[in-house]
Amino acid sequence: MAARNPGVDYDETWIQNVYINLPAVNRRAETIASRRAVKKEWQAAWQLRAVTCIDLTTLAGDDTATNVRRLCYKALHPIRPELLKTMDMASAGVTTAAVCVYPNRVADCWKSMENFHAKIPIASVATGFPTGQTPLETRLEEIRRAVQDGASEVDIVINRTLALGGDWKGVYDEVQHMRKACGEAHMKTILATGELGSLVNVYKASMVCMMAGADFIKTSTGKEGVNATFPVALVMVRAIRDYYERTRHKVGFKPAGGIRTAKDACTWLMLMKEELGDDWTQPQLFRIGASALLGDIERQLYHFVTGRYPASYQIPLA
Repeated sequence: MAARNPGVDYDETWIQNVYINLPAVNRRAETIASRRAVKKEWQAAWQLRAVTCIDLTTLAGDDTATNVRRLCYKALHPIRPELLKTMDMASAGVTTAAVCVYPNRVADCWKSMENFHAKIPIASVATGFPTGQTPLETRLEEIRRAVQDGASEVDIVINRTLALGGDWKGVYDEVQHMRKACGEAHMKTILATGELGSLVNVYKASMVCMMAGADFIKTSTGKEGVNATFPVALVMVRAIRDYYERTRHKVGFKPAGGIRTAKDACTWLMLMKEELGDDWTQPQLFRIGASALLGDIERQLYHFVTGRYPASYQIPLA
């Protein structure tokens, strides 16, 4: 991960007089969505980069220790070895960026990593995910328990009630408490942008969470009706740029929800490269929250190597 964002004192002036030019945002979003993807070996290289930025996720009600173990194995070995060998990438140590689970499954991840004699970061959602509608102390205890069980990253959700009521100091205070509860674990702050009501609120929530010490800002829980979209992403990454220009602290970005194809992943990487630069195309500052995406990337890499698409049984799922 990148250096921690220490945060700054709350400053109301940073979120005053915010104006979002919606037609301009939509025009820019359309150019991103319609862009032609790179081809051939360059496309394969971008797809492999996307693999290393995935937080491979399972957030199902029927999660068990067994399917979490499979998820961890897939995260450690995301692409078939013969494909990597053909691409001369067998020794590159390609893994996903992290695995992401509910707090009760963090210990299962830790045990699986120990059994596999390999480790990648374990991320846990917390704080009453996905709604955040539990008392603050309960949310903080959930963070502490996840970290105690082995989580090195925590994906927290903000209190949308405070945000929708315009209580930005309240949002700041809660996120700051959560940052303290995370200890040494990196904190990704989920804005749940589909429930914030406006792009102005998206910008304000992004800036307030970064002021409070968020190491990443994340679009969505994946459970809202609207998840990661390009207009929302543009507002969030411009807020990241503004925060960096004010403080010189780099904050990461994580889109989540609805990103399912290799083409989608490459488009998101291109957005980061154009808006923030090469540093934000690395897993230290860019993550994709996804469960189905990896299967399509492996399918496309199979086609790149062999010239044909695999049968479904040839691409094992996590």
